[in-house]
Order: sequence, then structure tokens, then C-alpha cells
Amino acid sequence: MLLCPGAATSRWLGFGADVLDDLGVRLVSVDRPGLGASDPAPGRTLQDWADDVRHLSVDRRLDGLAVVGYSQGAPFALACAAAGLATSAAIVSGTDELAAPGFADALIPQVRGMVDAVASDPAAAEASFAGFGDPETMWQIAIAGASTVDREVYLQPPFERAYRRAMAEAFSQGPAGYARDTVLASGRWPFDPADVAVPVDLWYGPHDTSPVHSPDLGATLARRIPTARRHVVPEAGGSLLWTHSAEILRSLLRGAAGA
Repeated sequence: MLLCPGAATSRWLGFGADVLDDLGVRLVSVDRPGLGASDPAPGRTLQDWADDVRHLSVDRRLDGLAVVGYSQGAPFALACAAAGLATSAAIVSGTDELAAPGFADALIPQVRGMVDAVASDPAAAEASFAGFGDPETMWQIAIAGASTVDREVYLQPPFERAYRRAMAEAFSQGPAGYARDTVLASGRWPFDPADVAVPVDLWYGPHDTSPVHSPDLGATLARRIPTARRHVVPEAGGSLLWTHSAEILRSLLRGAAGA
């Protein structure tokens, strides 16, 4: 199972450690180019990421690969699914295609500005994102915008240590990797979600207050992906990758078994 981590983090922030062995799951997480230990790849695209995963799958013999995309990792996971590299996929608190016309009036002004900047001058937008990208700033942004439900998770000392470690690792080469990820996540997707042919679970929590996740908790995305199953967990927030790990993993395994 491949985890595509969220924004500004690295392979060090996994999930489900208490249930992986019982479920027989091997969780693999890979740093995207320019993040953590991964070499930079200026100008990379979402298709390039799918190609990287294809090569990884062959090299490591990762047959029957399921993918999980958390937050900004969502379009990267869906790119793999659209390319036929996955047996099933789970999108958890995922970034939607924010640049899609249907969301034009649903975004807060700051996010609308990011999307418009990427559309009009992607190179300038990328430079701007790099200008404020550092671990401490990103941590403060995450906490300041989190709901009470999510703060209770993020501020638990073991989790905070793990999250901060993942952020520090992500920025160990500088902010360029984060900036490129953000450009890719804020622009139009180079694949049609309707082309995804494997089971896709969409997981959202109504207490998720992140303005860069799905504006409608995956409702539009569920309509765009023919194989999607949408789960809205009433008590959950954006942290549901960690609060509901077992449910997410079990559903993903069922999807893979039926693919």
C-alpha cells in the first residue's frame, strides 16, 4: 500500500501503525521530488509522479498496489489510479481539483487567489509559495486553521513530534519541493477523474476546516469518479487518517480484493 503524504510533509508521517500487522498491510511512503530524501525534479508534473510510482512498483515488485492520498497527496494518488497503477485508492481529507470551474465561487478569497495565480503565471506562483514555505510557518498555519476536533489530535505530544519531524525532513532541501507540489495541486489536473476505473473511497469529516481540502467534502468528486464511494464521518475532522485508520484500511482492502 502506497501513501502519498499531505502538503509539506515527508515519508516519516505514516498512519495505522497499530493495525497494519493485524491487517497484513505493508505501508510504503515515498518522498515526492524535492521533499525529504528525494532528488529535486524542477518542472515535474502529476504524470511524472505516476511514472515514478510505476518504476518503483517494478523495481520493488509491488504487485497489487493500493494507494492512499492524504490532503495535498490526493491528486498524486488519483494520478496513479488514473494511470492504471493501483488496484484501489483512498482519498482522505483530500484536496479537490480546486481550479475546476465548478468551484469558482466556493473557495475563500485566499485560496481563490492561489488558484488564479497558478493559472495566470505558474512560475511566479511557484516562487511565491517557496517564499513562505518553512516547517515552523507550515505548522503554525495547520494549527491556526484546525478545528477543535483536529487540534486535539495534532497537539498530542507524540503526534506533534512526528508531524514536526516530517515537516523538518520535507524542507531539508529547502522549499522548492513544497512549492512545486502546491502549484500542481492548485492547477487543473492533467487527467480526467472519470477515467479512474478502480474502486475509490473518499473519506471526509465535517469538522475539517482546511480551506484547501474539498469545498463540498468530496460530493462533486464522487460524481466525477464512476467507481467512488463517499464516506462522511460525522464526528471526524481533517485528521481522520489517524482517528479512523482501521476503517480506511479495511475498506481499501475490500476494494482491492474486488478489483
